[in-house]
Amino acid sequence: MVDRRDIGTWIEGTPTPGEPVRWPGERLGRPENGSGSMARFGRRLIALIIDWGLAFLIAKFAFDSNQWAILGIFAAEQILLVGTLGYSIGHRILGLRVIRLDGRWPGPLWAFVRTVLLCLVIPAGIWDADQRGLHDKAAGTALVRI
Repeated sequence: MVDRRDIGTWIEGTPTPGEPVRWPGERLGRPENGSGSMARFGRRLIALIIDWGLAFLIAKFAFDSNQWAILGIFAAEQILLVGTLGYSIGHRILGLRVIRLDGRWPGPLWAFVRTVLLCLVIPAGIWDADQRGLHDKAAGTALVRI
């Protein structure tokens, strides 16, 4: 049988021996607060609501609120904007940016991987001690404050 502790260890990665994690992103070399620090849950959620709301409004007027059109518009926004600029409209409003762990911008391929997993919802709902969802872990990205 699978134990929750086994899954938690897998999701959180390898902890530094003897050192507890003091803030999200510490293991990644990110500061505790300010520019470059990991985006917290509240900001991420509000950015997602803004992006989903914009996709809903566009689909409402262009496609008569078709649920697949909403998802398609949301995905297109994420792939195009995150892949080229490093942030979506919701991210920009809340002062967030998607970066690769080496500091580069994600690019179209990793934005696509991240978006596909984000659209599956479950990976985005599971995150580690650094507050990176499974979609960010798979794409090697992190959502940080600008």
